[in-house]
Amino acid sequence: MEKDTAAAESRSIFIVTGRVQGVGFRPHVYRVALSCCLCGSVRNTDRGVRIEVQGAASSIERFALRLRADLPPLARISSLEREDVPFDPSLPESFVIEESAPEGGAKGILVSPDMAMCGRCLADMLDPADRRFGYAFTNCTDCGPRYSITRSLPYDRPFTSMACFPLCADCRAEYGNPLDRRFHAQPDACPVCGPELWLDWGRIPPEERGAWGGTPRGNFAVSALLLALGRGRVAAVKGIGGFHLVCDAFSADAVALLRERKNRPRKALAIMAASLEEAERLAFIDGPAREALLSAARPVVVCPRRPGEVPDMLAPDGSTIGIMLPYAPLHHLLFHPEILPGNPPLFRALVMTSGNAGGEPICLGNREALSRLGDIADLFLFHNRDILVRVDDSVMLSDPPRAAGRREAPPRMLRRARGFVPLPLPLKGDVRLPSVFAAGADLKHTFCITRGADAFVSQHGGDLHRAGAAQFFEENLGHLERLLESGPVAVVRDAHPDYVSSRAAEAYADARNIPLYTLQHHAAHIFAVLAENGHVAPALGIALDGAGYGPEAEGRSSVWGGELMLVRPSAGVWRRMGRLRPFLLPGGDAASREPWRSAASLLRHAGHDTLFSGLPWLRNPELAALHPRLMEMWTRRVNCPATSSCGRLFDAVAALCGLCERMTYEGQAALRLEAVQDFSEDRAFSLPLREAKGWDGEAERTLLEPDVWAMFAELAWALRGGLGAGRASRRFHRGLAVGLAAWARAAADESGVETVALGGGVMNNATLARELPEELAALGLKPLLPRAFPAGDGAVSLGQAAWLVWRGQGRNGAAAAPAGSAELKPAPPDSAATPELP
Repeated sequence: MEKDTAAAESRSIFIVTGRVQGVGFRPHVYRVALSCCLCGSVRNTDRGVRIEVQGAASSIERFALRLRADLPPLARISSLEREDVPFDPSLPESFVIEESAPEGGAKGILVSPDMAMCGRCLADMLDPADRRFGYAFTNCTDCGPRYSITRSLPYDRPFTSMACFPLCADCRAEYGNPLDRRFHAQPDACPVCGPELWLDWGRIPPEERGAWGGTPRGNFAVSALLLALGRGRVAAVKGIGGFHLVCDAFSADAVALLRERKNRPRKALAIMAASLEEAERLAFIDGPAREALLSAARPVVVCPRRPGEVPDMLAPDGSTIGIMLPYAPLHHLLFHPEILPGNPPLFRALVMTSGNAGGEPICLGNREALSRLGDIADLFLFHNRDILVRVDDSVMLSDPPRAAGRREAPPRMLRRARGFVPLPLPLKGDVRLPSVFAAGADLKHTFCITRGADAFVSQHGGDLHRAGAAQFFEENLGHLERLLESGPVAVVRDAHPDYVSSRAAEAYADARNIPLYTLQHHAAHIFAVLAENGHVAPALGIALDGAGYGPEAEGRSSVWGGELMLVRPSAGVWRRMGRLRPFLLPGGDAASREPWRSAASLLRHAGHDTLFSGLPWLRNPELAALHPRLMEMWTRRVNCPATSSCGRLFDAVAALCGLCERMTYEGQAALRLEAVQDFSEDRAFSLPLREAKGWDGEAERTLLEPDVWAMFAELAWALRGGLGAGRASRRFHRGLAVGLAAWARAAADESGVETVALGGGVMNNATLARELPEELAALGLKPLLPRAFPAGDGAVSLGQAAWLVWRGQGRNGAAAAPAGSAELKPAPPDSAATPELP
């Protein structure tokens, strides 16, 4: 190397933190140093990447500027510290990349998420002249598995599941060449030295196995799989973060078989399209959705489907379809049969649904898949690269503008996992605790660990009451703790005392002798939205949800789910300003599965139940016989908790419109209600405001209540007058958006706060998520929505963590009692009496 000797010699040491390991950052440093004529070294450490450079002072300044420029695609710099040190004439006049040097701490390291195959690796795999032609584990520093194969830090091959695959001479040469894009690509491999595929025939009889009746390996296994899929079979395929259940998306028999075996009669199934062009033939894909589909994260994107192009059996209850594009090399092979042996069939799209039973964690290992998926899959495509962390597909929701002049908006996150986890969210404001553990909620479970100002939210973990989910929670928590080395000093859980996550949080706090706090479920939703948006000033929050444990006066509880709150994030303080007018839920939890119960209750509240003899559910003999008993329960207030739940309101409207009496999956009634909207309808049902006494989280006060009883009465009369379900649904959605915006405006006038955070699972409704912010803005308010994190329970842990680190352990560092709002303790489960309804 020729050094610049025209200026004074200098020496500097840089410590770089962020996503800088396993993403080609050290080769980037090497190239920049060479171009600046500097000598020195770069190496991974537990603190981050350490760079030492020596040469002309002007060259070091140029190096410092260029270091942040033209980063590798997956690299992100969080911090860059520089220390100028004395010149050392004994240093070699070269620049080298040194082996990693563990120093006993991982404070500055961010592990990259698993990323989709890049274009250059795909070209290698499809090139007959390339030594990786047709190889299903092709990758480089710009793509491939990361988080799912990382055992510990620093991110080097011995600490990943690739440790058991020694590199061959050719791969070793690439791995050691700083100018090669596979330099220190830890998952690097080729057919000579890397993982391999093989097929387990499962329940396929010998006569169907053809020429590969033994154990097909490599691409013979892929061809045999495709031939079986062409005969209508269901397969379990091991991918990057777990297994998928796969079948031909256009085979009615195959899809019906998968639904029957998975006990998923109507819930939508995601598909993988062969290409973007094929995806655009199946669905309406706007610019932001197209960008998400093609991104390195490659999520499933839920898009409006094109009429007549997508078989109804894939998503029978809605007007959308979840689509993703191939992201692993194996997926690309499935759609390139021309390079495979045996002339296998070409598919336009394949069903790619999570390899699990409903709500359970995705299967991870080969033996586990045989055990858990043996009753669902006909055959199995395995490989021997161990998956160390289960990471399901991320899911986002696209909502293309329906009217001219509306801006295209980025898709919103429904399920955050592969491609995004474990990237942290930097928390704004005054972070008062060095590290906390937030246990989240039980449904769509995630947990969160903070390290300084960074909040690390785990991948989607399923529903904790499902088989295996609690074990996944424990193994995932242990893994992230090892990577972060954070040492939480406090724990926060949901206020519901019987949640699995609540009990886990209590055990965690007890084992470490650290304080335990509680936060009300819907307050956590609002804090999550504020955290994502970096908003630490006072704000209003509207939480629209299915159900959450809600405190009431005298130690009682009710089911919250339609709440208006005033929040001071910087102090971790909230209070309830309003709620949807409460109604009774006959049968309690049964109402969350049987929407007709909520509808019957709201009719009784409105005083109209005796006027309607043609109720949709009365056409069902079983429900007709049950209806009088239900009304007796209502009258006597037996097993009829009160609720302000917006989710149950959607259920009730859907049931009264004759769209859904019983649900086979969460949100089914609301999905059908949204899908039938007739957008030619320009009227809206009214949602008047009233005042009533209620619990604000600490005391009785006057609350603002949108009168859902009155809205439901108007709906009932309209239906009785002959209004169709499509027009009724449109009037309901429109009226709800207008009425909720007026609710927020009234609270803003009272509080002087005009920013409104919108959270809770109901905000996954695309119509409401589009029209409510528009109505708020029209009234001079500033809406905040979640986009990078889910609106529903998948972000509860983020809200809990943000609340606790902002709040701290009491003023002046004094330990605070566990609290739900300010100092609100959860009611014991035996005190859940029904409060009086106003």
